[in-house]
Parts: sequence; structure tokens; C-alpha cells
Amino acid sequence: MTLLMGVVNVTPDSFSDGGRFVAADAAIEHGLALLAEGADILDVGGESTRPGATRPVVTEELGRVIPVITGLVAAGARVSVDTMRAEVAAAAIAAGATLVNDVSGGLADPGILDVVADAGVEYVAMHWRAHADQMQRHASYPRGVVAEVRDELAARVDAAVAAGVTPERIILDPGLGFAKTPQHNWELLAGLDELDGLGHRLLAGASRKSFLGVLLAADGQPRPVDEREDATTALTALLARRGTWCVRVHRVRPSADAVAVARALG
Repeated sequence: MTLLMGVVNVTPDSFSDGGRFVAADAAIEHGLALLAEGADILDVGGESTRPGATRPVVTEELGRVIPVITGLVAAGARVSVDTMRAEVAAAAIAAGATLVNDVSGGLADPGILDVVADAGVEYVAMHWRAHADQMQRHASYPRGVVAEVRDELAARVDAAVAAGVTPERIILDPGLGFAKTPQHNWELLAGLDELDGLGHRLLAGASRKSFLGVLLAADGQPRPVDEREDATTALTALLARRGTWCVRVHRVRPSADAVAVARALG
């Protein structure tokens, strides 16, 4: 059955809900609401990765995420930390996180692979080429986006295994929206079966992203971020129908309904 990962952004500048839950109490309350709606995992992040974002210092990221992780774990939630930093991953695991969601796949801070290996937690390696302020300069795939993403993810798997992460704990994410044009994202979604061939579970994060806004544009203007939920839900249904392990979403209830429909169809 497809799982749902609820997004808990503890940031002032995330593309969809930046600033809404930057206070720990507000973020914990939001996470518990997502849990009540049917989230299987809560993904707590303290660094925005929207195009053009600048990075917080490590102490700032730690100060954002650790109190929230601690509160959500105490409430019984299964928590993932969304970070590229080994130091943050280690502190999050100590606070009770059981999954590290690394959008850089170990490229931003290779030490994160050692942290994951030592702790024995699950690890999401996403396809990534550069930090947010540079990534769209790298949206070029001469051999085809599916083939290049597959090969680059395979290299991240090799690096993780070499660091001691057992293969069954590795989850792959095609990195929708990261160094990708809208067309690249659609090609990747259509080609997920090729990524299945790598032999690892897949996580997909399309929720509210700009390629959906472009698809739904009116009069040349992309659909606003908070009006992309129906398209997000449609994608959740399609991803669940094909058996994707987990879908990362900002609102859980509509996607939970979509998963239920896909499951009923068998």
C-alpha cells in the first residue's frame, strides 16, 4: 500500500507554506493535524529547497527542527528529517527520527551516509545536482532525463552501500522539480518503471510544485501554489495505482482518499 508523507516545513521561505509553521508549537500542531488526516510519516525540514533559496546556518536549522521532531515523536508519530547535513541528521535521529530524507543523496555532505549507516535508519536518496540557488542551471539531460536520473541515482546507491547503508534501507526519489524543466518532470513520472529497475522503493514528491502550476496556467500565468491541490491529488492516485512506495504531500486527507480509491481498484 502506498504511504503518505506529510510535509512539516519549519521554514520562513518554503515555496508553499513558508512562515506558516516556523514556530515549534505551530509546526507540532500542524504535524499532528496531518497525522490525524492519515499521514504515515511526518517529514520535518528546516531548510527551504525552493529554487533560489539560500541556506540557513547549521545552528539555525537545528533550532528549527529538533524541538518539532521531539514533540512529534513524543506524540507517537513516525518522523523523517528532511536535511542534507550530517550534523542535523545525527541530532534528529537522537531526537527520534527513523528516516533521513536527503534531497542531495549524500552529495552535499557525504558524512550523512556514515550517520545513516551507524544509526541503521532508513535513507531517502533524491536525485540532485546543485543547491537551490544554482540547480536550474543544471537542467540539461542530453541522453534523456530518465536515463540520466536512473544512472545518477544508481551512483548514489553505490555510495550509500559503500558507506555501510544496507540496500533494503535505501529509498530513491527522482527529484521532481530539482534541476528539471516542467517537461523533464512529466517524462520522469512517465518513466518511473525504469527507476523501479534499480530495485529500491520509490518516494515521489510532486505536491504543489511549479510544473503543476505551468500545466494549469491561465492567460499565460501559472496556477497559484495554493490552487494546485486537485492536480496533486490526481497524481497521488496515479502514483498509488502503480504501486509507488510513498508520496510526499502538503495536505494529507485528499491524497489519503486518492490512495483509498487506488487500493479499491486493486
